[in-house]
Amino acid sequence: MTVTGRALILGSGGVTGVAWEVGLLAGLAAQGLDLLGADLVIGTSAGALAGAQVTSGTGLAELYQAQITPNGVEVHAGMTRELVLRYALAFALPGTRRRARVRMGKVSLASPDLPESERSAVIGAWLPRHEWPSQRLLIVAVDTGSGEWAAFDSASGVGLIEAVGASCAVPGVWPPVEINGRRWMDGGMRSATNADLAAECAQIVVLAPLWRGFGLMKSATRQCKQLARHGRRSVALVLPDQAAQAAIGPNLLDTARCALAAQAGYTQAAAVASQIAAVWTGGDRVSPAAPS
Repeated sequence: MTVTGRALILGSGGVTGVAWEVGLLAGLAAQGLDLLGADLVIGTSAGALAGAQVTSGTGLAELYQAQITPNGVEVHAGMTRELVLRYALAFALPGTRRRARVRMGKVSLASPDLPESERSAVIGAWLPRHEWPSQRLLIVAVDTGSGEWAAFDSASGVGLIEAVGASCAVPGVWPPVEINGRRWMDGGMRSATNADLAAECAQIVVLAPLWRGFGLMKSATRQCKQLARHGRRSVALVLPDQAAQAAIGPNLLDTARCALAAQAGYTQAAAVASQIAAVWTGGDRVSPAAPS
């Protein structure tokens, strides 16, 4: 396989994950390292929302300011212990990864009801633009019935709001999104980052608010090592540092912590800029830009 070009991968992590990713990108830009010139942007769950924001043409400074300024769009959600246990069982039980996703599809279908118009309004309020960007953006979601996954893009015939909503449909928290007669859930049910989808690119930066794997779910660390091992690729995996993890807090769906998470990402950028720059210019093969 010929590998060429640069990819920016934005992973799962709830609304605080979005804030940390935007804050980190804004902080990197302030350090003179702008990653928005990527040839490919891949967004999963929170990363789908962040990806749609940063490819909208809106400046990173403005997007960062929006994260640290209350905008009236609040999310009141969380994950119970019972729901966390169902997640663990889905991926720990024997079978294939696709079978695990089918099990998670059943959890998704049992999510609390939410009118589609309400969810679309929330997603729309978070997006500066409601049209697909000219830049290549892939948004990952998973079919609740079959466990198959899709990477929606501007050529898929799916609206940006619908694609982002599907990728952000956390099983058990928000109901799946119906697209073309199929119901789609969180793309993080395939992988927290879906970093393997950037295999065609030579320089890859992965921002992963969530990075650990369990059971049949591959960790972001493992995916990045596999990318670097096969082919001439340079990969940087960036995880929240200790201060960012504290700012993000235990509930990734708590909008009240978005400002703290964004500020922590912005601050962390100074510590990881050199490692990311080395990869972005085709230097290091594998660069863990934060503790694993």
